[in-house]
Amino acid sequence: EVQLVESGGGLVQPGGSLRLSCVASGFSFGTTAMTWGRQAPGRTSIEWVSWIYSDGRQTDYADAVKGRFTTSRDNAKNTLYLQLDNLRTEDTGTYYCIRGLNVFGTRGQGTQVTVSS
Repeated sequence: EVQLVESGGGLVQPGGSLRLSCVASGFSFGTTAMTWGRQAPGRTSIEWVSWIYSDGRQTDYADAVKGRFTTSRDNAKNTLYLQLDNLRTEDTGTYYCIRGLNVFGTRGQGTQVTVSS
């Protein structure tokens, strides 16, 4: 059974930082590209944030987060990371790690990020 468990969310002031983690199990994590997505309050769709190839050498980011967020992975620990820096109020939402290269794959339960002063 594929399982993805996110953690690391919380309440942070604008300009602050958080580091999200996602522990994967039930599939070959080390050979699977992964995606981070987020769902803003009141929205039903999941917005693509970033993806990372299986070997971690290639990444891409949405324009809204480019230069502020960094995704990485530790295949030995079956763990995906998202470093969120210089957070803005519009970054508030539920963040999901998703199996594959788009937002339509299997995802975890999400972790809540709230940016507010």
